[in-house]
Amino acid sequence: MNPTGLDLPPLLAAFVFGLMGGAHCIGMCGGIMSALTFAVPPSMRQPARLGGLLLSYNIGRVMSYMLAGALVASLGTFLSLSPSAGMALQAFAAVMLILMALYIANWWKGLLKVEAVGRRFWRYIEPLGRRLMPVVKLPQAFALGAVWGWLPCGLVYSMLAWSLAIADPLRGALLMGAFGLGTLPALLATGLAARQLRDLIRHPATRTIAALSIIAFALWQLFTLFAPGATH
Repeated sequence: MNPTGLDLPPLLAAFVFGLMGGAHCIGMCGGIMSALTFAVPPSMRQPARLGGLLLSYNIGRVMSYMLAGALVASLGTFLSLSPSAGMALQAFAAVMLILMALYIANWWKGLLKVEAVGRRFWRYIEPLGRRLMPVVKLPQAFALGAVWGWLPCGLVYSMLAWSLAIADPLRGALLMGAFGLGTLPALLATGLAARQLRDLIRHPATRTIAALSIIAFALWQLFTLFAPGATH
């Protein structure tokens, strides 16, 4: 089953959505990336070393996304036992994509209510990350990323809804992995102080184009799902 209802490969779509959500990622995790960079002693801030730490951190973060995607997709296998339930999950995923788009463009922050639920669990996980600071070794960076991958995030939750609709643990993990890889340029730009790329990602016009593209994608998904004569 293609959860998008389109010919566009789902992994490519997830990667693109990660790219489009870059502005939000900078706001959510940019501070962490900067803290990770400046916590390294000045004598150890060689570009290659900093790049390795930032990359290791993000690999840990993406691995957490993939684990979450597998767990949620496993739940989806039980929730989509009937065709009607499967369609409902796909419709839910499309609606969550629309909410994600509104969130990216700063048009409506309804996903903050979803994040509030995640914060109840985050307060028990967050102290684990603080114990790993300052990060000076690759394993520390990886572990910190694995912890911060569970940071409450509306974009991640929207993509997890898509994993839920997939109802396949392996594909759910791969979908979240593709999304996580799409967020890398924005976060690496923040960590490495690439100001021009960071400013482009955060520009209102960029956010608007990203939001409209995601909304169009989600509406087409809903159309193909409920159009007369559609097969599922």
